[in-house]
Amino acid sequence: MNRKKPIVLVFTRYYLPGYKAGGPPRSISNMVEALGNELDFRIVTSDRDASDVEAYPEVTEGTWTAVGKAQVLYLAPARKRFLRIATILLTVPHDILYLNSFFDPVFTQTLLLARRLGLGSDARCIIAPRGELAEGALALKSAKKKAFLFVARATGLYRNLEWHASSRHEAADIRRALGKVVRHIKVASDVPDMTTRSLRSFVPRTPGEPLRIVFLSRISPMKNLDFALEVLWRVRVPVRFDIYGMVDDDAYWRRCQEIMATLPSNVEAVWHGCIPHSEVAETLARYDLFLLPTRGESYGHAIFEALSVGTPVLIADTTPWRGLEEKRIGWDLPLSNPGDFADRIEKAFAFDADEQVQRRRLINAFANDYRQRQTFVAQNLSLFAPCEQHSVGGGEC
Repeated sequence: MNRKKPIVLVFTRYYLPGYKAGGPPRSISNMVEALGNELDFRIVTSDRDASDVEAYPEVTEGTWTAVGKAQVLYLAPARKRFLRIATILLTVPHDILYLNSFFDPVFTQTLLLARRLGLGSDARCIIAPRGELAEGALALKSAKKKAFLFVARATGLYRNLEWHASSRHEAADIRRALGKVVRHIKVASDVPDMTTRSLRSFVPRTPGEPLRIVFLSRISPMKNLDFALEVLWRVRVPVRFDIYGMVDDDAYWRRCQEIMATLPSNVEAVWHGCIPHSEVAETLARYDLFLLPTRGESYGHAIFEALSVGTPVLIADTTPWRGLEEKRIGWDLPLSNPGDFADRIEKAFAFDADEQVQRRRLINAFANDYRQRQTFVAQNLSLFAPCEQHSVGGGEC
C-alpha cells in the first residue's frame, strides 16, 4: 500500500495542550512541527494534564483530533487498559512505533508486551528514554528500578528496539544501564523552539538590590529543588528566589517547604505554582539568573528557554549544556560541591549594570546562533530512517 508519508505512531503520557509535565511534551511537539511535512504523526496520549483530575475541556476523548501537524487520540483513564492499547496498536496503520519513556507502565510497557505477544505489526520500534536512564535518575527509588531492569533484561522486553538518545551523554547512559540489550542507538538532539527571540527589555539591578533568581521545573527529587535551597543557605548576598513548577511529589515538596521556612533573612523564597508554556519566555526574561541543579536531563528545554531570552544559567553538569563559563553564558557545576554554586551566585550579584546587559546580549546571540547552526531537522529525520545493521555490539547508527 503506497502512502504519501510514513506514519509514526507515537505513545506519550502527556501532550498538548498540557504543559505541566515539562520537557517531554515539548520535545515531541517541537519534533512534530519540524518534521510534520515529511512524516505523518499519530499521537496517543492522556486526555488531561499531569496532576489534573479533569480532562481538557477543549478536546474530545477517543476521537482523532488535528493538533498542529499531528493527529492526536486522547484517552481517559478508564480507557488506558491493555486491551484498548493493544487494539490501537493493531488497528492504526503505522511504519514506526515511537515510545517516549522507559518505565511508563501504560504508554511503553503495555505496548512492548503487546508486541511480544504478537498483538501488533512488525513495524520498527524506537524508544526515547527521555533521561530516565541517567545515573541521577536511576539513583532515585533505585531498588525498584534495578529490579525492573533485571526483569526487563531477562524477559527480553526491550530486545530488538532502536534507541533515541538526545545526546552522546544520554547514549552512554543507555548503554550503561542496559548493556548488550542495546543494539542500535541514534543520537539526535531535541528540536528546540525555533522561534528566534529578540532580547527582552531588561532593567538591570541597581547596587544592593536582591539578585533575582528563578527555578522553573517540576518539583521532584530529580530536579533537585532542595539542593538549590540548601545552596541559598550558604549565600551571603540578598536574593529573591522565585519557584515555578508543578508539585510532582508531595512528600518532597513538604521537605522543600521546611527548608524555605528556615532560610536566612537575606533570602526570600516564593512558590508561584505552574505557568503555561506561553508565559515561560516572558517570565524567565525578568530574572538575573536561572538556577536548576538537576540530577540529569536528556536535553533541558527550560535551560534553552532561559538562554534564548538572555538569562544566565547556573546548572549541574548533568545535562548536554556544558562549557558554559568559557562562553560567558552561565555555569555548569558538579553537584558534589554546593559551595561552588553559592560562589557563582555571589559572583552574579557583583555584576554591574554594564556587565548584566552585555552578558544578556551575548547569551541571546548564542541561543539564536545555536538554532541556526544546528542541523536539528536533518538529525531527527535521520532518526526515523532505517538503521543500517553496521552497529555491531551496541554502536551508534
